[in-house]
Amino acid sequence: MNNVPSNVSNNAPIEAKDRTVHGHFGRFATVACAWLGSTWAFLCAALVIVVWGAAGPVFHYSQTWAQVINTGTGIATFLMVFLIQNTQNRDARAINLKLNELIRAMDKARNQLIDIEKLSDMELDAMQATYEKIKGNWTERQKRVVGGPAEKLTEK
Repeated sequence: MNNVPSNVSNNAPIEAKDRTVHGHFGRFATVACAWLGSTWAFLCAALVIVVWGAAGPVFHYSQTWAQVINTGTGIATFLMVFLIQNTQNRDARAINLKLNELIRAMDKARNQLIDIEKLSDMELDAMQATYEKIKGNWTERQKRVVGGPAEKLTEK
């Protein structure tokens, strides 16, 4: 049975029309993290360090010379924390939505698993214990079958 709302087509592309500050920041964070994680960004950062190091003798390795790199790296690190966290949050949300769609689309899947990331740690622990028990039962059943998958796994 299809539980998709009537205004959502199964095959229609999803259009993003988010023109809010959050939407702009999300797009900026995605582009910035993609570039800042590139080889070119690493080479630029390495070049900055080399130029800074080469400028040491010119500035007689002064306190100001040292503070320039300390301040620059501190600011860059501070800003990157927010960019990386935003990108990680968006990626995790997208993955969860994809998994939710797979669960919803499968007939035998338990729909209770949709949005389990919103459960408390205690609820997740209980669910994990349930699945560990299921796995243990399966392993025991497979041991009784000569040449079963569990026996093959323990031989390796």
